[in-house]
Amino acid sequence: MRQRRFLPSLSLLAAFESVLRTGSTSAAARELDLTQGTVSRLVQNLESQLGRPLFERHRQKLIPTEAAHAYGRDVSRALDLIQRASMELVANPGGGTLSLAILPAFGTRWLAPRLGAFLIKHPGITINLATRLKRFNFAAEGFDAAIHFGTDDWRDAGHMKLFEERLTACISRELFAQHPIRSADDMAGLPLLQLETRPSAWPIWFAAQGSEAATVTGMLFDQFATMTQAAISGLGVALLPEYLASAEIAEGRLLPVLEQSVPGAGSYWLVWPQARQNFPPLETFRSWLKNEISG
Repeated sequence: MRQRRFLPSLSLLAAFESVLRTGSTSAAARELDLTQGTVSRLVQNLESQLGRPLFERHRQKLIPTEAAHAYGRDVSRALDLIQRASMELVANPGGGTLSLAILPAFGTRWLAPRLGAFLIKHPGITINLATRLKRFNFAAEGFDAAIHFGTDDWRDAGHMKLFEERLTACISRELFAQHPIRSADDMAGLPLLQLETRPSAWPIWFAAQGSEAATVTGMLFDQFATMTQAAISGLGVALLPEYLASAEIAEGRLLPVLEQSVPGAGSYWLVWPQARQNFPPLETFRSWLKNEISG
């Protein structure tokens, strides 16, 4: 059972969080559409319930304690989660909302084209998407699941492997005409575009070509989309996942270099917090993803 002393009402928490964030009871009163006196009483009631002061009083000013700052961070996250859950409930009264964090390139080029079929098959489920480049704290962010690249090492999370990443080196037609490539040795001197999250990608690719890795010099990117556009513009050779490379090659924007689709250094995973293991929309989405991968 939850102890009521440690479950302050939303009105108390909202007043405290607003004063902490805005810096004064008057500003909080305007934000909450309350009187300044009401806000002050709500903060005092919260302090009484918790049994310790959250602010020091100096000449009608409230100075938050260090403990108040730490407590406020958690309270702010909790209020955000409650607001988000309420918005999702209003948007989808059936409770079929899945909040999914995605990698930008994977989400736009692999997942998005397939989502239409999922939504037609499961009209009661709404999927909310947001991009995240790096792993995060599920409890703090409020996502039900995420698409992750790497290994099955996300802490306190369930994992389902989607597929291993395979890499193809791609070059623009113009750059290839200036610098033909018939062997890995011909790569010497060419700018090799790099991605922050794939530091070992080029050595792995050269090893798959049966060659020693060339000195990697070239622009550094944090997303595949910008790196792909740089390659199309002739700024260097890009090493792209198969699902990206195949589309650019098929549409004639890039040419493949030497052996295509060589194994990379990681895999794509669906990951979720253990507490959401049996969440119905997640179970449905997980089952659909499994069929998409095996099909």
